[in-house]
Amino acid sequence: MKGHEAKMPRMEDILNLPVQDPPCAEFSAAHINWKKVEGGRQGGDDIALIPFSRVDAFVKGESANEECPASFRIESRRKRPEGSISKPRVDGYLEYTLYWCSYGPEDYRDSESGVGDSSNSKPASGKGSRPGRRHMMRGCLCHFTVKRLYTRPLVALIIYNQRKHVDKTGAPCHGILDRDAVGTRAMYAPRISEELRQKVMSMLYVGISLDNVIQHHMEVVQSHGGPHNRDDFLTRNDVRNMERVIRNSSHVLLDNDECSVQAWVQRHQKHVFFFQANSGSEPFILGIQTDWQLQQMLHHGHNGSIASHSTFGSKKLKYPLCSLLVFDSSRNAIPVAWVITSSSIGQGIHKWMGILVERIRTKDPRWRPNAFLIDDPSIEICVIREVFQCRVLLCLWHVRRAWMRSLLKKCCNSDVQREMFKYLGQILYCTKNRPIVADTIQEFMQIFVDQCTFMDYFRRRWLPRIELWVNGIKTLPVASQGPNAAIESYHLRLKEKLFNDLYATHWPRVDWLIHILTTEIHSLYWLEQYIIETGYFENLKEMSFTTNSWYRALHIPDADVLLDEQNLQLAKVISQTDRTMAYTICNPGSEFCCCDCSWSRLGNLCKHVIKVVMLCKSKQVSRPLLSAQVYRQALLTLLQNPPDDPVVLDHAILHASRLQQDIKGLEELSNSGLLQPLPPETNPQMVDNVPLFPPLH
Repeated sequence: MKGHEAKMPRMEDILNLPVQDPPCAEFSAAHINWKKVEGGRQGGDDIALIPFSRVDAFVKGESANEECPASFRIESRRKRPEGSISKPRVDGYLEYTLYWCSYGPEDYRDSESGVGDSSNSKPASGKGSRPGRRHMMRGCLCHFTVKRLYTRPLVALIIYNQRKHVDKTGAPCHGILDRDAVGTRAMYAPRISEELRQKVMSMLYVGISLDNVIQHHMEVVQSHGGPHNRDDFLTRNDVRNMERVIRNSSHVLLDNDECSVQAWVQRHQKHVFFFQANSGSEPFILGIQTDWQLQQMLHHGHNGSIASHSTFGSKKLKYPLCSLLVFDSSRNAIPVAWVITSSSIGQGIHKWMGILVERIRTKDPRWRPNAFLIDDPSIEICVIREVFQCRVLLCLWHVRRAWMRSLLKKCCNSDVQREMFKYLGQILYCTKNRPIVADTIQEFMQIFVDQCTFMDYFRRRWLPRIELWVNGIKTLPVASQGPNAAIESYHLRLKEKLFNDLYATHWPRVDWLIHILTTEIHSLYWLEQYIIETGYFENLKEMSFTTNSWYRALHIPDADVLLDEQNLQLAKVISQTDRTMAYTICNPGSEFCCCDCSWSRLGNLCKHVIKVVMLCKSKQVSRPLLSAQVYRQALLTLLQNPPDDPVVLDHAILHASRLQQDIKGLEELSNSGLLQPLPPETNPQMVDNVPLFPPLH
């Protein structure tokens, strides 16, 4: 720093400074090259430019100072709208925020003896007072200003007015450098961290008692050798305060629902990645992602799968809910973002999806998922491919579940149920031209004409949309049953929590939905991951572990599956609780296989079906998908008709080698999300002489 004092930049030169973006998740002043500014109001202060999106990471990094742990509070904040200034100053701001160490600026260390700095005192009430915090004030002058520049809104100017944690005499006033603070809480940060606050609040929301919270905290502190920071000094009073916050919180901030939602957005801007109020021309859209959800998306989404669980609650809630999910090591779905919109989810994703991914890649520019799973073929696939740069898969769990539940409810004969379910799968995979699809549907309705109740439902609910699903399967690969089961488990859990009849009067309000999602639902999934990571509270594992068939299927031994590889019409799985019982799976290995266990008879994907699918895939005995059948048939035709002319054969070998390389290139493009589907008129699956399905038995 001192070597640069002779070349201090003037304030008008700040825009020429480099924008610094340290690669670590959180960073402090030590990670930044500072410049002292010459002249102006900030003369002599240290300045630097960082991306505005990384301001929170800087504040967290500064709070984690080892010598002087601190908590920087917002002392003052001002904002101005874009376009409000015609000729902005070079350091003109859209947002101005002053951060001050919570151990200052007042000094009450000796106030009780009357020796304190009375000139620095503030009134007992009114602006500037901090009731209940007098004992913390030690006269610390450390503070910095953050300006979101008017001319460059994506850049923040940091002006560090005082980098040292000292009082007005220049002596250290807290931390390990302050001799008077040794052995007291002033050695540590003045407040518990946001991470611990989130942890305790989540425990309280899921019903863990105050005594159990304190006992668990003491066990954790003892396990790492005693107290090392402020979090380790968590008191019963801290937990009581958080209990009081939960007890006094309400989803109704204002009587009018729209105004209440806008008030929530203003209070929780950190957790809102997109907001668009309802207007005559634009639909309502609210995108929510907490810091914890952001970390889960970074961790589990990178080189993993992202799934969209769309249009939940369209019949009961004011606006349907869309959840973005990732999958953890236990095959459980974790919600990493929620989007509430008054329009179809497929119509507005171009507005918020890019902003969400930009938020993720700000934290980790290398972040990229392997696949994005959708459960609605009307969604704009091109937007997903462009934003996530990965392949897109179609999930059939929603269709499968709806058809199975309706068959169980509207058809009494179990044999007929299985045959109808199997035939419905054939309709969905009928990727020939339109007249053939129509003929297949007509044939299905004639064969099962006596099932009037289901046919009425099918005509009303699915006939108008069946072509959309058939085209979706024609152009997109289909996701396996494992992720389908995890998404279905999330669906069931959400349904149980939100559609309790006690909440019926609240369903028409969006502010209630936001409140439940960000408190109770969020806490459930936080606790679930905490259990997996630490092993604590094993007795509190939620029903997601018991309803997630993907997770439970992994615990069924291969030896307990009885599979006739020569006749894939039936399979049996021995019960894990009663070894004398075996469950029967019809049409094994298919997306439309079904089981006779009690869980499957409720319309759910059971662990037995998932296990059989896994085993069929590993043994390569399951009936391949239609696209794989077409591909295999084309190769067999070539093998059965080799050219006789040796010159032609040489050319054929060359073409085959090039084709193999081209296919590998196509796979790389698909994994990058850059491979576009073939137009319908050139789709090879529309060849009429390829048998679609094996004959019905």
